[in-house]
Amino acid sequence: MLESAAVTPLSGDFLGELTQARLLAIIRSTDPEAATQAALVLCESGIRFLEVSLVTTEALRVIAEVARRAPHGCLIGAGTVLTRDDVARAHEAGARFMVTPAVTESVAESVARGIPVLAGALTPTEVVAARNLGATAVKLFPAANGGPAYLRALRDPLPDVPFVPVGGVDAGRAAEYLAAGAVAVGVGSPLVGDAARGGDLEELRERAAEFLSVAQASRAPR
Repeated sequence: MLESAAVTPLSGDFLGELTQARLLAIIRSTDPEAATQAALVLCESGIRFLEVSLVTTEALRVIAEVARRAPHGCLIGAGTVLTRDDVARAHEAGARFMVTPAVTESVAESVARGIPVLAGALTPTEVVAARNLGATAVKLFPAANGGPAYLRALRDPLPDVPFVPVGGVDAGRAAEYLAAGAVAVGVGSPLVGDAARGGDLEELRERAAEFLSVAQASRAPR
């Protein structure tokens, strides 16, 4: 059995903290060592919310290691969480929030365990279903299908739903989604690049600084 990691506890309201951070980094990789190093660099760069997808090779080990070594204030979650068993195993490894690609059984399981969950949804019906199950926020995925205009259209009838667009979100799009009312954006390859496969970590730090600047600007008074 994988040993549970010593993890940074939740302080205060998860959604409130995510809304303040405005940014969720997403790691997917076939190289667990490189994935761990990239995740730690992101946390050290100031990114507070980081998701390790369960499609990552040895994902549970990566989650446990990053959760153990990440600086205080960086919260590690699991992504591509599909089943009840996924929730149990990821939480045991050290994940403190769950992210799903769709409205799956893992949403209700996360809610039952009191674990914050970002439930994947695209259509209005899926969005409402996710919220009815108790999802903390809705991961609008794949966001690139409709872009910021689609987010605005969804928010017209559903203004109280906290949306986190994911999929094809580069720095420019991140600013547009945040301006359109997203509480945060989830960013994978435009931020991580090849770092989770052994790429340049200094370049990763530079990209992290760019996205953090976008997040900071979105918090500025208008």
